[in-house]
Amino acid sequence: MAGMFGQSPRPDPRGLRLGQVVQRLCTSLPDKGAIHHEGIPRFPQAGKSLGSCFFMNTLGASLVLYCLSVAASADTLTLHARNQKVAEDDQKRQFKIFHHALEWKANETAIVVCDMWDQHWCKGATRRVGEMAPRMNQVIAEGRKQGVLIIHCPSSCMEFYQDSPMRKLAQQAPKVETAVPLQGWCYINPENEPSLPIDDSDGGCDCQPRCKPFRAWKRQIAAIDIKEGDAITDSAEAFYLMKQRGIKNVIVMGVHMNMCVLGRPFSLRQMLYQKQNVVLMRDLCDTMYNPRMSPFVSHFDGNRLVTQHIERHLAATITSADFTELPEFKFKNDK
Repeated sequence: MAGMFGQSPRPDPRGLRLGQVVQRLCTSLPDKGAIHHEGIPRFPQAGKSLGSCFFMNTLGASLVLYCLSVAASADTLTLHARNQKVAEDDQKRQFKIFHHALEWKANETAIVVCDMWDQHWCKGATRRVGEMAPRMNQVIAEGRKQGVLIIHCPSSCMEFYQDSPMRKLAQQAPKVETAVPLQGWCYINPENEPSLPIDDSDGGCDCQPRCKPFRAWKRQIAAIDIKEGDAITDSAEAFYLMKQRGIKNVIVMGVHMNMCVLGRPFSLRQMLYQKQNVVLMRDLCDTMYNPRMSPFVSHFDGNRLVTQHIERHLAATITSADFTELPEFKFKNDK
């Protein structure tokens, strides 16, 4: 385990506290040796006299206010969300796409990384996880820097992390009363959503020939960094930790949208049932879908159909562009 977990990231200068700002300003003031012969202090590097302390006070106050304003803005996440709904005046009752902005406090937000295992029994699924992971790591790093809590959830892999401080962080969160009981798996409630638009009854492997199912995973894929201050869990501990930290907002990413992303105790449906604000990062997800099954579309069109289902019946979606300023992620075989 040594060396597997990273150290805490370098502090972002935008997040300087008032005391740090004032300290830096004070240490930039001249020392006793920087006194002009008329007794007026000057900056040694500039060599220019200051006519009065008024200028210094004004300059210092302005810098403090600027740093604090930047720090405050850095603590707010602006997310460009998308969902689908039927307009009230639409007599045809057709779904339409709507876009809206979300302003979430970073310290009230968690990113949940769902089942990004090192290996899956389906070779195609393993390949796509490996393709997504570097971009996902970029998003996580930026979120962490802004103060978002990162919860890594590689199900059935807790033994691998049992001695890590990240695993212990999740375990120490006290149990809390829940709006509805958290379950090991949450199936579709027909009162809330219809059946999924894809047939995954064959397990969803899109390889030819199909791969044989077995327990292939041991840990989260190594391309996603786990840092000091992150948490690791695969259970209701995730929600307990959120409540302990005052987390109200949840961003879900990972695999697979038609299975674990919807059903796990830390993921989309169950967080919605606990009255959390939840969005799915749609470009950093994948499905288990075989194009040889209904509705007989490409694997990536299957992804889009499940995203559409989520946007219509469960939660809004966002993309990685909100964190990276890069175009949204796209699988190389998604033509």
